[in-house]
Amino acid sequence: MTPPQTPRPRPAGSPFRDPVPPVIPTFEVGDRVTHDKQGMGRVVEVQVDAVVVDFNDRPLRVLSPYTKLSKL
Repeated sequence: MTPPQTPRPRPAGSPFRDPVPPVIPTFEVGDRVTHDKQGMGRVVEVQVDAVVVDFNDRPLRVLSPYTKLSKL
C-alpha cells in the first residue's frame, strides 16, 4: 500500500498544526538597527542573503534570517 500523495487535513482542534514559516524582515541602506551583541548601527549594504551593518566604524555582515537584528 502506498502512502497518499497529499497530506491528510487535520481536524480544527488538533494540537498538531502546520508550522508557520518565519517572517524575515527586509532592510534598506540607511536603516538604523540594533544587534543583540553589537548594539546600534546603520545598514550600509544590502545583499541577497545578508546585510552589512556599520557599528561605530566596524562593518559586520549579518546573515539572513536576522534573528539578532531589529529595525529601530
